[in-house]
Amino acid sequence: MEASPCKVHKLVADVCLIEAGRVLFASYMNTDAYDGEAGWFLPDDFLRHTEHPQDAAKRILEDQAGVSAASLRLSHIESFEGHGYWHLIFHYAASATGHRSLTPGRNVRELNWFPLDQLPPAEQVAHHGWALETLKQIVETGT
Repeated sequence: MEASPCKVHKLVADVCLIEAGRVLFASYMNTDAYDGEAGWFLPDDFLRHTEHPQDAAKRILEDQAGVSAASLRLSHIESFEGHGYWHLIFHYAASATGHRSLTPGRNVRELNWFPLDQLPPAEQVAHHGWALETLKQIVETGT
């Protein structure tokens, strides 16, 4: 049974999937669940009621990109208030080898691999380039 959306907080997981010096970004068709923001995101979604954040990260990759993640690691957790909600974001990192065939999920407008040295400009990334800051922290710390 799915619980109704919380009116106080948002629990979110995202996944930084890196393969051969490239990172996977997604853009979404319906941006209502993304604070109305358009642009590139690391694949992300809300946690479902009682869902463990790591299970959510695996689900996100499968549902949004058709990718099964063999290994995920929690990089860091971010907590902030925005748009009237307290957000708790579980940032996961995953690496992949070999060619990946991507299958966009039903709300995914586009999936794109960006070379780490040719990332989209911040103005093309949702939330004022937030995913770029997350990616930078993951790459710099190796987590």
